[in-house]
Amino acid sequence: MSLTISPSGQACGATITGVDLAGELSADLVAEIRAAWLKHRVLAFADQRMDDDALERFTLAMGGFGEDPFFDPIDGREHIAAILREANEQSPLFAENWHSDWSFLAAPPAGTCLLAIDIPPIGGDTLFADQIAAFAALPEDRQAYLRTLTAIHSARLAYAPEGSYGEKDEGRSMAIRPDESARATHTHPLIQRHPETGEEAIFSTLGYIIGIEGMAQAEAVTLLSELAQWQSRDDFVYRHRWEPGMLVMWDNRSVLHKATGGYEGHRRELHRTTIAAYAA
Repeated sequence: MSLTISPSGQACGATITGVDLAGELSADLVAEIRAAWLKHRVLAFADQRMDDDALERFTLAMGGFGEDPFFDPIDGREHIAAILREANEQSPLFAENWHSDWSFLAAPPAGTCLLAIDIPPIGGDTLFADQIAAFAALPEDRQAYLRTLTAIHSARLAYAPEGSYGEKDEGRSMAIRPDESARATHTHPLIQRHPETGEEAIFSTLGYIIGIEGMAQAEAVTLLSELAQWQSRDDFVYRHRWEPGMLVMWDNRSVLHKATGGYEGHRRELHRTTIAAYAA
């Protein structure tokens, strides 16, 4: 089986054809996919006929299941969550802010997979921002300064009882389970070296980062706000347009992502797994 890799022509991302991910995932195929993933950061596999069993097999082949807090899995599964919005839903759009999935964990996941289940005819694009490119484009003195900073990550703003998806979040079709554990914090260097490629990237942004070690809160918020503007510049962004039967995987260590709307009156469902943190 021969992969055809078509780069997006944007900051990152490529579409893969010529592979059936519902079939056998040989060691050579897995190695070829992983190499393309590390190079392009976001891969879209077109025209797949995958079910949830195939999604789980693929996730295991790519590194195993990562921790997936604050979501209830779909019925009959332990590691698959539904990213779901019903046609008549009026709640705020889920995940419409830039982030790296679960960056607040002690060992954040290496990647995320989304399998198209129900794709609306319009809207619902996912945006990705290449954080290796964003860091490389900074002046050397700014790079050196950012390397000295350690960010404080927490899920509290999103998943604590009073958070965005907490007790006051009503009418949402997704099975989100906020709780007190969201108040926990973990620290990560603001600039991280990719464990597989060695490239440096800005790791995560506002939302899951609540402060900078040793820095006054007002100063930290100002710095993070200015940095967030830089991280999401158009020249670092790839806009992904979904198609029925498509699987997308991305590298949380090198890109941020966010959801977009524009499909009001239409149902949208994707099945999600996370890929465990890389173990050398």
